[in-house]
Amino acid sequence: MKRTHLPLNALRVYDAAARHLSFTRAADELAVTPAAVGQQIRALEDHLGTVLFRRTSKGLELTEEGRAGLEPLREGFLKFEESVQNMQAGQASDRYTIAAPREFYAQWLAPRLAAFRAESPGTRFQLVENENADFTEANLDVAIRLIDGPGDLEGVELAPARRVVVVAAQHGQEPPDEWIAWPGAPLPEGAEATVQVGNAGQALSSAVAGLGRAVLPYLLVEEALEQGKLVAIEGPDEGRRAYWMVAPLPQWRQKKVRALVTFLADS
Repeated sequence: MKRTHLPLNALRVYDAAARHLSFTRAADELAVTPAAVGQQIRALEDHLGTVLFRRTSKGLELTEEGRAGLEPLREGFLKFEESVQNMQAGQASDRYTIAAPREFYAQWLAPRLAAFRAESPGTRFQLVENENADFTEANLDVAIRLIDGPGDLEGVELAPARRVVVVAAQHGQEPPDEWIAWPGAPLPEGAEATVQVGNAGQALSSAVAGLGRAVLPYLLVEEALEQGKLVAIEGPDEGRRAYWMVAPLPQWRQKKVRALVTFLADS
């Protein structure tokens, strides 16, 4: 069924004028001029084909038609407010759906989410492994991606783009010539890959296992370097890609997302 066009601005003005029985006081509430209130009321009366107010010696009065429409209108505004509150419920929610690479979650994100929840007890997280998942289909709040920049999304760089060449600790003094290659991390000129993997996480595991050298984001291997599992034989140097937390603008504006972004960016 085709819905009738509703002049919502004029109806809001009508509601205010009916409560105050004064165009002047309605104008003060709505931060407009009394003339603008009068224009909206006249336009609404023309739209409805009926008179809503009459002027008497005692002031402004509602007509019978005006009184008849007022209660259902106010019930409708309450429904509008309830609808908006329901749509904004995610802003006050303590639930997050986050897409992040598995290896980044294990090495960097998980302990920081634990710290965030320690400060905000009751927070719940749902993790999606595919960081490139569609925000709408996966109902994501945010995603963490290893990218050049946020593109069309809103985003914050979690750490500067730095890369490092690492090798297993047992090979630190005499690093092997073998290289571990993965998409997005070109090997040095003249180097040949002896191990080809699909992502940074597999490259990290391969390097820790002693399968060769790997060029990896410094943020990803920082903990392994501190624990002595890996040693850096080059770098860290400035890189091209960094881990970004990104989201479309509507999600980015949510209070809960802003709180998480601020916490992680400061970690």
